[in-house]
Amino acid sequence: MRGQRVGSAGRGFKSNRGRILLFQLASRHQQSRKIRLLRSCKPPVARTKAVAMAGGGERPRAPGGGAAGIAVWATLLCNAASLAYLLRSYVVDGRRRRNSGCAAAARSSAVDDAAIQPENDGALLPEEEEDEAPEHAVALSPDAVLNLELGDPTMYEAFWRGVGAPAATVIRGWEATSYFSDAAALCWFLEPGLEREVRRLHRVVGNAAADGGYHLVVGTGATQLYQAAMYALSLSSPPRRDHQPVPVVSPAPYYSSYPPQTDLQRSGLYRWAGDANTFAGGECIELVCSPNNPDGAIREAVTGGKPIHDLVYYWPQYTPITGPAAHDIMLFTVSKATGHAGTRLGWALVKDREVARKMVYFVDRSTIGVSKESQLRATKILGVVSDAYEAAPAGGGDGGAPVPRLFDFARRRMEERWRTLRATVAATGAFSLPEETAGYCGFNKRTVTACPALAWLRCEKEGVEDCAKFLAGHKIVARGGEQFGGDARCVRINMLDRDQVFDLLVQRLSAID
Repeated sequence: MRGQRVGSAGRGFKSNRGRILLFQLASRHQQSRKIRLLRSCKPPVARTKAVAMAGGGERPRAPGGGAAGIAVWATLLCNAASLAYLLRSYVVDGRRRRNSGCAAAARSSAVDDAAIQPENDGALLPEEEEDEAPEHAVALSPDAVLNLELGDPTMYEAFWRGVGAPAATVIRGWEATSYFSDAAALCWFLEPGLEREVRRLHRVVGNAAADGGYHLVVGTGATQLYQAAMYALSLSSPPRRDHQPVPVVSPAPYYSSYPPQTDLQRSGLYRWAGDANTFAGGECIELVCSPNNPDGAIREAVTGGKPIHDLVYYWPQYTPITGPAAHDIMLFTVSKATGHAGTRLGWALVKDREVARKMVYFVDRSTIGVSKESQLRATKILGVVSDAYEAAPAGGGDGGAPVPRLFDFARRRMEERWRTLRATVAATGAFSLPEETAGYCGFNKRTVTACPALAWLRCEKEGVEDCAKFLAGHKIVARGGEQFGGDARCVRINMLDRDQVFDLLVQRLSAID
């Protein structure tokens, strides 16, 4: 595959040559319009006498003199006007094609081939928004540095751009001004609408037992909830005889942010203690990330400690949904479920009321609740996702527009990307990936392969001991394996970036011997 361009379906990397070709095609497309404009620009009748100027003297005649000179200038002006019109038409049309291309990508990714049509429910959008080139449609320079260190889920922009206004949230100036959402509730800053939509989504997907006595705690992303859970569990533990903080462990390779997040506040209640597989035993808090960040493995607790189950990737686009999880503490986030990382919102399903109460207290004392704007937006987004699966079949029902389905779109896109990446890695021989796994998914009602949001890539080239440094030489920024308690010959690569970034990543990997 070396030297061959590899890309996700329908999206190729646009080189300078490609842009020139597009311009030529656009020029031919506009040729008749240009000719009509030129014909309409007839030169004026030549004036044989100099015209007196207001300040005295004379206005010079057109160069070349007489009618011939004036005709030359008129033709040049008409040509310039035509070229400006052509360029504007090409730019505007190109932007519209890219916008419609996003909807087309989402449409082709639906399992049931449901079309995604932008709608605005009659609301008027700013005129300039139509002509605004979407950020994710800007072509990358061939020598651009690809930063794939973070798990930024910008792949989802195409889907939500296709959904359009039905997923928009309007907050009036007088709304959501109070600290309180429900002063009588355990989690008093949790918006009731968000709680309903969270529980509803889990019922639709079947990935967690959201009902049956579970308490819901909202936080500023899973990060805050992780710290709140450690705080609550450490206070719920019996006092240690040595008065030392409770050890916090996780099997390696573990999420690289676990150590710094655990020790950030230098708490006297808990401390990072490393790999759960080598933990000496005794009381501890174990972080169970499943599917695991960074390698996508399905995990279970390996110690007898108190577990916190980090299930942010337990959604049907990434892994088979084998049944509803029913652990004591389960963490989720809109970042990985719907792609709204910037909303900074997560939730925890907690079985024990006292543990939930202490988690609420931690969030209360650290940020005095959670942004209502974020909660209201998440409520709308989750509602749109659930509506698509609880509504009539994806044909649109009573002749209406087909309903866009997020998990179908994301599953198709992830399957395409993983097929492409595995084929590229196999062709180069310079890298390896974890073995592909599959299982029956209760949500998709079929056997599906695991398509992790992150690729755990290992460099197999002789003499390469630091894969992150090696890839940096090819302008690919990835997080090194040693940060995950693993091998430096491994790196974690984000699989959720925009199409252009992923296509260029594949192109560069395929060029490595």
